[in-house]
Amino acid sequence: MKVSFRLSRRLLPLGMVFLTSGIATAVVGPFLGLFLSTEVHAGPVQTATFLIVASLSGVAVSSAIGRVSDRFPIRRALLIAAALAGFAASGLTAFIRDYWILLAVTATVTAASGALYPQSFAYARQVLQRDDPNRTALGISTLRTVFSFAWVGGPSLAALLLDTGDFRHVYGAAALLYLLAALIAVRFLPGVEAPSAPRERKAEPPARAPRVLWPILCGFTLLQTTMVLSGQVMPLFLSTELNGSVRDAGLLFGLCAALEIPLMLGFGVLSTRVPLRRIILGGTACAVAYQLVVVTSSSVGTLVAAQIPNALFIAATSGLGITYVQDLMSEQPGRATTLFTNSFPIGQILAAPLFGLSQQYGFRLAFGINLALSAIGLVLLFLARSRRRPMEPPVRPVTDAARPAEG
Repeated sequence: MKVSFRLSRRLLPLGMVFLTSGIATAVVGPFLGLFLSTEVHAGPVQTATFLIVASLSGVAVSSAIGRVSDRFPIRRALLIAAALAGFAASGLTAFIRDYWILLAVTATVTAASGALYPQSFAYARQVLQRDDPNRTALGISTLRTVFSFAWVGGPSLAALLLDTGDFRHVYGAAALLYLLAALIAVRFLPGVEAPSAPRERKAEPPARAPRVLWPILCGFTLLQTTMVLSGQVMPLFLSTELNGSVRDAGLLFGLCAALEIPLMLGFGVLSTRVPLRRIILGGTACAVAYQLVVVTSSSVGTLVAAQIPNALFIAATSGLGITYVQDLMSEQPGRATTLFTNSFPIGQILAAPLFGLSQQYGFRLAFGINLALSAIGLVLLFLARSRRRPMEPPVRPVTDAARPAEG
């Protein structure tokens, strides 16, 4: 009972940080292209440049912060700083309309705010490993579900703000949400120790990531690319190939999101009995099945049914992939989480030329490409099986040893 109370005391406010920052992200993310086009008056080349710079700078800054976070007891301070960076970036974007100034803000302050997501998972990892290590995957999967809840309501809130106001209201709301996340972290989140090494060894460089991690990350990046490309192409595929509508696209996205949430929780519970690797491989196989159904589909009804394997895929890989990678780098939860979450912006970059290719040769081609990418991702994850135990954690009075990630 004491452990459960201690976990609730820490993870409940962390869940509120996830919810508020997640809504802030969901409010601005889907409408960034519209903002650049209508408010900043950016052309196609400028918009593409902006999106690429945003992704690359986010990867670079988050990676640097991830390395530092594992060597010093500053995880809580980093959460607060990242939330405040989100507050500053959103507040500035609410009023700045000069393209080059916005690009500079995006490459610096906005990029720093992106560290909030991986550092939150790294904080959760340390708390769970210390207090209830057998439920680490369940706890992290539950927190990932909170972020999914945020994306259910975030875009609708943004649409309402745009209907009643303009982008100043959208980015102003995001700024207030980030500020609320920072205040929650200041008031309710206690500090956690540095996870990577005892004090007498702090001067040593951090341990290298195991070689098996790189094909795993490549596999996750390919899977993230398929998710990004599917989301971009689906409305156009429905209208040009299946005589569907924007409402049909909204139905598919909403149905998938609704299915993901209970599945993430279910997979979190299952992870206490079944190795993570098996669940993730099963989810990746569902990705292959989903892309195969879509590329051969001839009706909207088929795509409605296909949201079941799609939701299984997203719930398994997005909900448990973080813990799977963390288990392989148990001494460096910040860096491990950042490496995993960086697969999404890299996937966005890879999806951009593939989207252009599908514009040229037909949107069904995009799902054929996704089928190939998901199959390659499955092969990489299947072959990348660690032959040794994950990196051992430092010796402490209370250990945070991770359970093996292998099946």
